[in-house]
Amino acid sequence: MSNLPERLEEIIEDFSVCVGQEKLEYLLEFAEKLPPVPDHIDTSDANKDEVHECISPVFIFPEWQNGKIFYHFDIPEEAPTVRGFASVLQEGIGWTTPEEIQSIPLTFYLGMGLQQVLTGQRLNGITAVLAHMQALSKQ
Repeated sequence: MSNLPERLEEIIEDFSVCVGQEKLEYLLEFAEKLPPVPDHIDTSDANKDEVHECISPVFIFPEWQNGKIFYHFDIPEEAPTVRGFASVLQEGIGWTTPEEIQSIPLTFYLGMGLQQVLTGQRLNGITAVLAHMQALSKQ
């Protein structure tokens, strides 16, 4: 996939060489790396931006700086799949421009082979996370 941030391309490639359950295990490693929302971010109810399409509660907190955006996530540990995907996005995208986030295809996870280990319902949820991030980048 061209036009993806370099680090995201590297992560996709790492996933693509994993076989079967290794993909899920690698996703769970990312879930464990997802940091909590930093203290300087307002996480009050007024600032919570929920991804309603996900079964698990997923809140995204965008942080803007010099025309670039960084996404922080509040996702319970009981939702490791979506935590892992959020962590992949956070690490793979980092600080990015709205244009860069808009250029990421919603189904970029196909290159990772996640459709081999996740249900359609989970894939819909992770697609909704990226779609929500893209919508937030337009604000």
